[in-house]
Amino acid sequence: MRGHRGVDPEFLDSVRRSVLSEPGPVTPARIAAAVQDSGRLLGTGGTLEAVELISAELRGLGPLQPLANDPAVTDLFVNSPDDVWLDRGQGLERSRVSFPSEEAVRSLAVRLVAAGGRRLDDSCPCVDVRLPGGYRVHAVLPPVSTGGTLLSVRIRRPSPISLDEFESSGGLLRDQRRVLELLVGQRRSFLVSGATGSGKTTLLSTLLTLVPADDRIVLVEDAAELAPDHGHAVCLEARHGNVEGVGTVDLAQLVREALRMRPDWLVVGECRGAEVRELLSALNTGHSGAGTVHANTAGSVVARLAALGSLAGLSAEATALQAASALDAVVHLERTAEGRRVASIAAVSGEGSGLRIEDALQWTEHRGGDSVRGPGWDRLASLLGLPSAGPVRLTGGAA
Repeated sequence: MRGHRGVDPEFLDSVRRSVLSEPGPVTPARIAAAVQDSGRLLGTGGTLEAVELISAELRGLGPLQPLANDPAVTDLFVNSPDDVWLDRGQGLERSRVSFPSEEAVRSLAVRLVAAGGRRLDDSCPCVDVRLPGGYRVHAVLPPVSTGGTLLSVRIRRPSPISLDEFESSGGLLRDQRRVLELLVGQRRSFLVSGATGSGKTTLLSTLLTLVPADDRIVLVEDAAELAPDHGHAVCLEARHGNVEGVGTVDLAQLVREALRMRPDWLVVGECRGAEVRELLSALNTGHSGAGTVHANTAGSVVARLAALGSLAGLSAEATALQAASALDAVVHLERTAEGRRVASIAAVSGEGSGLRIEDALQWTEHRGGDSVRGPGWDRLASLLGLPSAGPVRLTGGAA
């Protein structure tokens, strides 16, 4: 472990070993006591600093903890001991944080995975776990990783950002916001699409805060990341099998379980497999719902759903018919140099035995950021009770 602002690294290692030599949980109080028992005169500031550093090493994210403490940081990536990156929402940035060695990176990865109840070693070199405190950790060991231990940390904040913050940051236009509010207010079912890291989970969490307080939300996720500020939201999380491959509880089963819990809103955190069949079936039986899906554009969700449906044994035609009846809209996000933003809101409709997803309200760079109506606007406007003609910008329920 490296020192910080003059704290002797050998002293920190000595205290760390002293704490670990005693049985029981590692707590800040135990660490502070070990620092005091060492007899080293550090002063109040030095003692607090030593406790913070050792606590991060033994209980938190180690050298990454100061980066994770920044409320703007959403992702951390360790590619090698001297190659650490972070994302504050404006793209990847290289940090000044480093590890003393490859062994230190691996040790941190093993500890974090163990804290999540899993094992990371040569027999299980790729692991994804969720930790208390809102961290989702993915680790890969050599030789699967050819350059050393890889560590990725996704940080879930305790409360979602508001629509006001989305709008003020430039990620959401005023007319887009009004449409999103109407989608939730009228209990319309929708998907949030986009590439990895485009902010799908963040936006969905925010939109779910608009659900009426007396509605019951049941969340189904592979790893719990949604955090809607809602008084009646419960979450079901998938479980991976143990080392013998026993005990798996997948998303498809959880969707079926969720339907027995009388949800007003059924939300699948990420549709990426056979669970899409259960979700679409549920949304066709009177439930409102939402989810996220990886896609390059709103229109490409058609092909994505067909591919997911095939994993569940559905033909492309059956998937299209189910989706056209179950979904009302697709909200697509993209990442730009300026940050994440809502690129388009699209209307969903059936086309014979096929599925059509057409942009209704698209972002344009005109005047530094504006919206323009697309071919799906008439359908979306009719669905939400908005006039099809007139100014794009919406106030209240009228244009």
